[in-house]
Amino acid sequence: MFQSLKGQLLLDGGKLQGSFFHRTVLLICQHDSEGAFGLVLNRSTGNKVGDALVADLPDSFKEQTLFLGGPVQPQALSFLHTDSFLPDANVMANVNLEHSLDSLLELGESFSPTRQVKIFAGYAGWSPGQLDDEMRRESWLTHEATCDLVFSFPPDKLWRNIMRQKGGKYRLMSDAPEDLSWN
Repeated sequence: MFQSLKGQLLLDGGKLQGSFFHRTVLLICQHDSEGAFGLVLNRSTGNKVGDALVADLPDSFKEQTLFLGGPVQPQALSFLHTDSFLPDANVMANVNLEHSLDSLLELGESFSPTRQVKIFAGYAGWSPGQLDDEMRRESWLTHEATCDLVFSFPPDKLWRNIMRQKGGKYRLMSDAPEDLSWN
């Protein structure tokens, strides 16, 4: 039976070493019979948003880290935003996904002291049934997504922190060096 992972976090459970997804944490934004779409929350492009987007964005957006959402279409724009009340949120409670520069500009023009935005270049995509197959092979671990984990937690500590929370062998994995030959 199909179970949508929309609104869940996927973590490298230790089987993705050597791949783009080694030690990543993804937020699954869409997952249905057509496939799945997710964004890597803990991989920076090394650039600020203002370095990559030539647009009249507010300085608060320009100064943010631009994240690498995944290996697919690295020039594609996606962004997540949250606020204290987003009744039409399309990913999870109070978290919305959008892709248009116009929407980002519009968001930048409206003021909200509680709004948070995270901007991505590229995304992770799965064809129909592909993510379900990867889940059966236990390539990924799931974890409940929260606004704090998506927007506020330091991205470079996100994977390790969640793995520690999971305990047991995952805690051991979180403490292992990135490259086991360093051990």
